[in-house]
Amino acid sequence: MEEEVPANKKKVMVAIDESECSHYALEWALEKLPDCISSSAPLVVFTVQPISNTSFISVPSRGSASLELIKSVQEHRKKISLALLEQAKEICSKHGAVAETITEVGDPKEVICEAVEKFKIDLLILGNHGRGALQRAFLGSVSNYCMQHAKCPVLVVKKQT
Repeated sequence: MEEEVPANKKKVMVAIDESECSHYALEWALEKLPDCISSSAPLVVFTVQPISNTSFISVPSRGSASLELIKSVQEHRKKISLALLEQAKEICSKHGAVAETITEVGDPKEVICEAVEKFKIDLLILGNHGRGALQRAFLGSVSNYCMQHAKCPVLVVKKQT
């Protein structure tokens, strides 16, 4: 990933999850920003595997979850992430774009911002889930966090209804 990008090309990263809005943001970037995405500066498609919360397993198992069960949950999340990235690669190839796919584990908002620095990203693109104020208050907003903390410009794409 540490390849040199020509000075006139910017490194663009689209962070995706399973939501329809993140797929829309990827399609939007490919359609509206073709000059930013080329073979000399491949698009980085990034997804985060959330840290496995196994507390829901503790009650039925009367204590802590078994190591095998935790590993199984983690493997399942990894498979979902890899399938998501494969789907994103197919979308990119339909648009004639080269995509580099990356997945990491952690809290999405923090891991995305760390990846921006780690991979020297010039533009971060995210989809907007369109949550209301109450949902954002309880769930937080990845896009809002990234706008405040990412060390590059952030473009939040809102799906038109």
